[in-house]
Amino acid sequence: MAFPNITDVVATTIQNRSKKLGDNVTRNNAFTAYLKKHGHVKTFEGGDVILQEFNFQENGNFNWYSGYDFLNVQAQDVITAAQYPIRQAACAVLISGLEQLQNSGRERMIDLLSGRIEVAEATMGNRMAEGAYSDGTGYGGKQLQGLASLIPDDPTTGTAGGVDRSLWPFWRSQVSSTGSAFSAMTAANLQAAMNGIWAKCVRGTDRPKFIISDTQGWLAYMASLQALQRFTGSESAELGFQTVKFMDADFILDGGIGGFAPANRMYFVNPKYVWMRPHKDRNMVPLNPNKRIPLNQDAEVQLIAFAGNMTSNGLQFQGLLRGA
Repeated sequence: MAFPNITDVVATTIQNRSKKLGDNVTRNNAFTAYLKKHGHVKTFEGGDVILQEFNFQENGNFNWYSGYDFLNVQAQDVITAAQYPIRQAACAVLISGLEQLQNSGRERMIDLLSGRIEVAEATMGNRMAEGAYSDGTGYGGKQLQGLASLIPDDPTTGTAGGVDRSLWPFWRSQVSSTGSAFSAMTAANLQAAMNGIWAKCVRGTDRPKFIISDTQGWLAYMASLQALQRFTGSESAELGFQTVKFMDADFILDGGIGGFAPANRMYFVNPKYVWMRPHKDRNMVPLNPNKRIPLNQDAEVQLIAFAGNMTSNGLQFQGLLRGA
């Protein structure tokens, strides 16, 4: 849709404007930023699916023995892999020959195509952040499979990574319901509910590292804290997101302006077992050749592309607190 008052050609040339584009496109993308911060963006190189390995049962060869007792030495099938489909996305950037002429020479203050590429990159980031919360059914079933797929409202049904949750209890994420909207809860009730889902996600040193919430959950949690109990996280400051702590996890607002966190949901995420898996050659990069010239048009097209998916190899360590 064209902007009604001025074209982006004029906006990026010498109409007494600043030499820096103001970013009114990028939205809150806290969840994907945190996965990257914790080193959980891992590329894959090929294949028709993305494999995420995990162990699923103990080694049955263990036994106590005495003296010359026989020891168990049977073959053990203890490791398998979840299989996630490869999802693709692209955003095209176009510029006509006339626009290149209008935006050339001394009059140019901001390169038009570079400006459009910046917007396309922000758009790709937004759509990836949107997909990070999705169940994978959007865009005709071609969308990224996000938290609604990995940490669903009902973890006892359906599949994730091709593994049937109804058959394998270890493949079920933890879920708890508050019975009412976050905004209607008292401070004591909210903290008790958060303590409950936290405890469900803990195994030894394995525990959630960050909690993602929509605006209502954030406001309710902030209201439940006393002033002296508000501790900010240094890692979140480095990422540009203001947070407080719950236990030792960062509590992050991913609502705000354009946030994609679903209403009345708090996700308790252990990033040790959650991954963003882009292909090494399609990780938000221009497609080759970088310039594509239509045969019958005076124009140039560049495509920014992604291929991959979100994966997990430990769903039982992830939690969801649902408000009504």
